[in-house]
Amino acid sequence: QVQLQESVVGSVQTGASLTLSCVLSGLSIYKCLGWFRQSPGPEREEVAYFDRYGIPTYGNSVKGRFTISKDGANNEMKLQMNSLTPADTAMYYCAADRLVLGYCVPHGRTWGQGTQVTVSS
Repeated sequence: QVQLQESVVGSVQTGASLTLSCVLSGLSIYKCLGWFRQSPGPEREEVAYFDRYGIPTYGNSVKGRFTISKDGANNEMKLQMNSLTPADTAMYYCAADRLVLGYCVPHGRTWGQGTQVTVSS
């Protein structure tokens, strides 16, 4: 059974950096998993994602500022966030999809509980 647990963060000021961590239980392959965020509203935005080849991809709003990485020694996935602005304020979630026949299948995606990131001006 796959379980994900994000680290607890909090509030920072504009321009600061933060690193989010997600402990991966029941997973050992860094493919088809990544980070999403949700501001007040129904939609979750894909922030960074390891695709079916394990190659990182990024949302346009975070390219050049955020970096997704893996920590195999601790079985964690991390998100380094630099040059934060109030627009980055959101609940951040790590998530894992199933890898089926070489493709990422988001149906039945596993979510972590989320961690709030607040950036003040």
